[in-house]
Amino acid sequence: MSDLLTIQEYKALAAALDLPQNAWIDGGFRPAISGKTFTTTNPATGAALTEIAACGAEDVDLAVTRAREAFEDGRWSRLHPSERKGVLLRLAKLLERNARELAVLESIDSGKTIYDCETVDVPETIHVLKWHAELIDKIYDQVAPSSDDHLALVVREPVGVVGLVLPWNFPLLMLAWKIGPALAAGCSVVVKPAAETTLTALRVAELAAEAGLPRGVLNIVTGGGAEVGEPLGRHPDVDMVSFTGSTVTGRRFLHYSADSNLKEIVLELGGKNPCIVLDDAEDLDTVAAHVVNGAFWNMGENCSAASRLIVQKGIKDRLLDRVQAHAREWRHGDPLDPAVRVGALVSPAHFDKVASYLELAQTGRIILGGASHDGTHVEPTVVEIDGNDHRLAREEIFGPILSVIEVASFEEAIATANATDYGLAASIFTANGKRALRGARMLRAGTVTVNSFGEGDIATPFGGYKQSGFGGRDNSIHAHDQYTQLKTIWLDLSDNADTALD
Repeated sequence: MSDLLTIQEYKALAAALDLPQNAWIDGGFRPAISGKTFTTTNPATGAALTEIAACGAEDVDLAVTRAREAFEDGRWSRLHPSERKGVLLRLAKLLERNARELAVLESIDSGKTIYDCETVDVPETIHVLKWHAELIDKIYDQVAPSSDDHLALVVREPVGVVGLVLPWNFPLLMLAWKIGPALAAGCSVVVKPAAETTLTALRVAELAAEAGLPRGVLNIVTGGGAEVGEPLGRHPDVDMVSFTGSTVTGRRFLHYSADSNLKEIVLELGGKNPCIVLDDAEDLDTVAAHVVNGAFWNMGENCSAASRLIVQKGIKDRLLDRVQAHAREWRHGDPLDPAVRVGALVSPAHFDKVASYLELAQTGRIILGGASHDGTHVEPTVVEIDGNDHRLAREEIFGPILSVIEVASFEEAIATANATDYGLAASIFTANGKRALRGARMLRAGTVTVNSFGEGDIATPFGGYKQSGFGGRDNSIHAHDQYTQLKTIWLDLSDNADTALD
């Protein structure tokens, strides 16, 4: 990615964008069959961006039918792995050529800062697609142990037609997390972007066609959850659904599966993630920088956000001094200003939800922030609360509010961290290597970082324990497992075997 531009240059680019409006089905843009549309707006300004096709069950059915045709005739599913790899690498190259356009599109559609879109989201999207493309011709099948008279092959086959339901907090990156392994495996996909953030998915579909992806293999059906998500989840010809979003909505997809064809379901859900800082942690300034990044990155609209700071008593005051210093550097404002680190919350409804927690914060000790602005922004807020039973400690806020909980010991810190319905991510800061490893093993979370905040990288699996996940993992080679079926092929080589095997 080249150097960042000025706010004036970004605004000029935004004004010149040709915004997509229709769903992408069977290799081209199509209006909704009903002719209905909905307005997508810029969260930072409230201004209308464009009208988007408001699809329904009939559009889902058309997309699934075309995806099934593409899968069964083998135009993608039976291509040589190197050919699929070549198409995805060409798509990655086209994303690189159009990176700045995608960054601006993502920012104005979601409220994300242009700084994050330029330096994280778009580069990571490209990296994810390249990584999965390169893996296509490097995953080997197996020969199982058997007698000398038999040969047992264990082979992977694409699962079929896959529904991919995306969240609004990382629209472009989550698209890559899902289409990367799904397309690499040879599946055909029907993508439902979040209604709040549809634009970059449509642009990627257009670029995928330019890269040579056959028609029908990638379909983008735009619209609401009830109108598109539920019909996709219930469709009898969808073989698998991967969903990222809230735990409440994720539960529904399990019901949709049970009520239809028992399609496979993979869920990546919410989190109330602990960040433990023990009293022997070194370099508190660096620790504080990680804490602030974990809590406020992407406006806290992050399922792995470090939203609970669990800190040992002897170090609390010194750490909070440094947290305040770092948090003050996280300016809120116009997302197209490259100096801004905290953009607009994604919608008025979500703003109202997050702002309501500021009222709850009044029952604690507000250390920093505590205000909202213009119906769009919530300041980075740090509030100390009395124990882990407070609603601020138990509910996923999905906004830039960090709750601070004081504990007396390592054992209390671990117990407090685990006292939640979620288990997506966790962090522990300590100079004691044994305690770090013991804590990492004791924490009930899918990803545990030691002396840092993060999610690993594309090579490490991402998903959660308890109500944070179900059925599989995103990222890494393990992501390919959920888009494939294992088949055993058993050959009898004995002398009395069927002569057709000779």
